[in-house]
Amino acid sequence: MKRIKLISKYLLAIFMIGAGTMHFVNPEFFLKIVPPYLPLHKELVLVSGVCEVLLGALLLIPRSSHLAAWGIVALLIAVFPANIYLFQNQDLMPASPLVHFLRLPLQGVFVLWAYWHTRPAEKRS
Repeated sequence: MKRIKLISKYLLAIFMIGAGTMHFVNPEFFLKIVPPYLPLHKELVLVSGVCEVLLGALLLIPRSSHLAAWGIVALLIAVFPANIYLFQNQDLMPASPLVHFLRLPLQGVFVLWAYWHTRPAEKRS
């Protein structure tokens, strides 16, 4: 199980770093899904991208991985309103309504995935 958790941690880190990088490669997509009631759209997109990259990298450092996993949980919860806004305004991203709907519980799966890494690895007896 320890090996699976280590692989999972690397996959989560790669996902976070990749997603964060996309905030700089394609900021237009992220700008479209920031709910209008939030201020400073461009700044929020850039800050969330930096946080994703930083937390993904910190997840790979054993001394900081526990805290990084908690940071990822918090970040995923913080950006959830963007997924709700996208679901409510499906014309912002061309996809089927089912894809838009499935993004909502998928965010919960990612939160649980990150939460798993807040727990210490099991030790062999």
